[in-house]
Amino acid sequence: MTSTFPTISISTERLVLRPFDEDDVPALADMMNDEQVAAWTSVPQPYDQAAARRWITEQAPAERAAGRGLDLAVTEFLTQRLVGVVRLATTDWHVRSTELSYIVAPWARGEGYASEAALATAQWLFDHQGFERVELRTAADNTASQQVAQKIGCISEGVLRGACIARARTEDGTWTDVRTDYIVWSLLPEDLEGAGGPFAESGGFTSYTDWN
Repeated sequence: MTSTFPTISISTERLVLRPFDEDDVPALADMMNDEQVAAWTSVPQPYDQAAARRWITEQAPAERAAGRGLDLAVTEFLTQRLVGVVRLATTDWHVRSTELSYIVAPWARGEGYASEAALATAQWLFDHQGFERVELRTAADNTASQQVAQKIGCISEGVLRGACIARARTEDGTWTDVRTDYIVWSLLPEDLEGAGGPFAESGGFTSYTDWN
């Protein structure tokens, strides 16, 4: 029997991480068309609303059903505005390990939302799902993502040379692939022992039964 993540909502001091729904399509499409998202992820460019709808209604649920991962919409608690995405992927249920990644909308950067969402997700994995390892991979030149990994307590384990394909703008305005290195980071339960944080202080999680 395939292990799968439950459908949940995670609350922090400022954020709610929840399942995506079709109302998120316009905001998700806008976010994915950002220059930084295009540069550091494999998201197809340009990214239209049809692609966002397919991802929300078909691709993300299929990844969860297959036991490979989980995709969560990161929203502001007060405004309910979509500020980002937290994604779990390449999950190994025997090892109890998963890879975590995050995207933040351009307007929401610099507020600490990525680290708050990533830390809350890691704490949920450790405390409620019995996971023993969370892995992050950041492109060698993606300093913003590296700062998030450091802020939540990740340990840098090494470099995967030439393992990442990033993208850069060419003179004619199109995108071209650029090979670079991955920095591998890990977070273990003991790395968070005794650590506070927005999730530990005021958050929680709620199970859902109506999201497939």
